[in-house]
Amino acid sequence: MQTRRDFIRKLGLSAAALPFVSNLSTFAAAEARHVRKQRLVVLFSPNGTVPWDFWPDEEGENFTLKRILEPLKDFQDRLLVVKGVCDKVRGDGDNHMRGMGCLLTGIELYPGNIQGGSDTPAGWASGISIDQEIARFLQSREETRTRFGSLEFGVMVPDRADTWTRMSYLGPNKPVAPIDDPYQMFRRLYGQVQQREVLTGVLDVVHQDLQKISRVISRADRQLLEEHAEFVRGMEQQLRSAKDVEATHVLPVLEPGIREENDSIPQITRMQMELLVNSFVNDFARVATFQITNSVGQPKMRWLGIDEGHHELSHEPNENKEAHEKLTKINTWYCEQLAFLVRRLAETPEPGGHGSLLDNTLIVWGNELGQGNSHTLDNIPFLMVGNGLDFRMGRSLVYPRVPHNRLLLALAHGFGHHLETFGNPGFCKDGVLTGLV
Repeated sequence: MQTRRDFIRKLGLSAAALPFVSNLSTFAAAEARHVRKQRLVVLFSPNGTVPWDFWPDEEGENFTLKRILEPLKDFQDRLLVVKGVCDKVRGDGDNHMRGMGCLLTGIELYPGNIQGGSDTPAGWASGISIDQEIARFLQSREETRTRFGSLEFGVMVPDRADTWTRMSYLGPNKPVAPIDDPYQMFRRLYGQVQQREVLTGVLDVVHQDLQKISRVISRADRQLLEEHAEFVRGMEQQLRSAKDVEATHVLPVLEPGIREENDSIPQITRMQMELLVNSFVNDFARVATFQITNSVGQPKMRWLGIDEGHHELSHEPNENKEAHEKLTKINTWYCEQLAFLVRRLAETPEPGGHGSLLDNTLIVWGNELGQGNSHTLDNIPFLMVGNGLDFRMGRSLVYPRVPHNRLLLALAHGFGHHLETFGNPGFCKDGVLTGLV
């Protein structure tokens, strides 16, 4: 029996057009949903924090933001500062490697030949990361399925592929490389617009041809032809829907000529964040990671008047007040970037819904270490912003050194994905992290 693909080929479409015809549903705008659009963003910055300038002194609803978190003061009622959540995963690799590779996977690294620090070498993580697990869950349901499922943004992530540069995993031994070139990300998100315009013209011609053919074929063949005609009408409808999205949401305009180099980190970060917000407006994905540099990252934040590399400074002892003043400035700058993203989400209306994007988005800010000079995996500086998972925000929480697997479980449960364990099941014996809702 003649297949739909055979029929389209016989109509004379070029080979280049076939993938678009076969997968037009990926270009369709999200249909109006009866379910809420919940979203998750995981923001990463490296090398630990400065504990005395990060953690609030108080617990509960009445807490004062320390210096590093002051840029979020306008959103304090939408914050959860979570102290006492620890990465307890051990095994191969050094703490930078485990901190990065286990941050979202909650499971050991495979043995490997990537040598770090003074510890054993290691390979990739041996399990899926929570962002990809949630994306997979959302993509499995028609009402929450999106074009991409997840998006992985980066800022000056090194070209090399190793355990220090990857935090997102599709599965065991399957790291996901973030896209750290905003122009490349733009092409991924919007590069099919011109092809859609070409296909619209092609389908108009196909529709006319099918009408002509129907006059000269048998009744039996006419039924098959009508099936093909219905297929073409469906594609035309999808293209019209895609155009409606483009008409409703203006494509972002990127500043041209920004080079991928150290001193461009501020511009690249803002460009990528604008693309992230726009991707949510267009419902391209509901899960995203945003990785600024990498574990053992060495950006030199000259725009802050700091010439030393970040990782180099993070090794200085607590007694070196000058070094830790610079580290506080660095981590405050990272928080300023988070605050920018939060504000952009807060001021962007939820398309087709109520409130803002921030009302339906949770941002989790994490790190591979608790503090750089001790390389501790205790008290990872987790902070959450936004109302996407209906956690009770506006609080400072302190836990008794609980495994971070329980926090990862809570993220899944917030999406209605009721996993019993995630990552190493030995760290999930007490279930989902309590006190968040």
